[in-house]
Amino acid sequence: MIAIGLDGCRNGWVAVTIDGDRRDIAFPANMSWLASQRFDRAAIDIPIGMTVDGDRLCDRLARAKLSPHGSRVFSGARRWLWEEFRDSASANDEALRRSQTRVSLQLWHIGAKIMEVDAFARNHRHLDLRESHPELVFLRLNAGTPLPSKHTDAGLALRRQLLLDNGFTDLDAWLSIQRRRTGAKRDDVLDACAVALAARDAASSLPDGDTIRDACGLPMQIWF
Repeated sequence: MIAIGLDGCRNGWVAVTIDGDRRDIAFPANMSWLASQRFDRAAIDIPIGMTVDGDRLCDRLARAKLSPHGSRVFSGARRWLWEEFRDSASANDEALRRSQTRVSLQLWHIGAKIMEVDAFARNHRHLDLRESHPELVFLRLNAGTPLPSKHTDAGLALRRQLLLDNGFTDLDAWLSIQRRRTGAKRDDVLDACAVALAARDAASSLPDGDTIRDACGLPMQIWF
């Protein structure tokens, strides 16, 4: 079983591969890298599958499961936001005109990556590529106890320890030496490791059971 986890960073992606006891990290510039890899399943921390109004059951379930930290789930992705508009103000004006929720600045700024993954998933349907969320993975690894924010020293330290406990023996080198000049932050590396575990051990999902698909046939299901 070869599993790959991907998380976005400033210059592209952080990609962590698990192959038996081996753990490797790479920093590809774009999603085409994944098509060149040999793997059984990949998981990525980005929405896969979108609705016209941005409402997805998987996001609502994820926010509820992460309570009281539901805001860690960025929801509201809609293809038309980035297909039709180049600035968030105009996109939000149109969202209000359509009686839809506004898009957050955090979500707006990862729009290019959302659309990159959307195009990749639609053009590579033969690949087992699943949406994941690192906070759900870390919650599982922490026996269901909510974690401090990853933007705090305590939150980073706990996530690091959980990953060390799950076989990422080279993690400290990845966090220091290997991520230099890649545009990846420490939490980007930690999140990629977490979704790699979701790819390898994908057994739980939101929603559980039958897959809900969007108008393009892409699944709207978050694995952890």
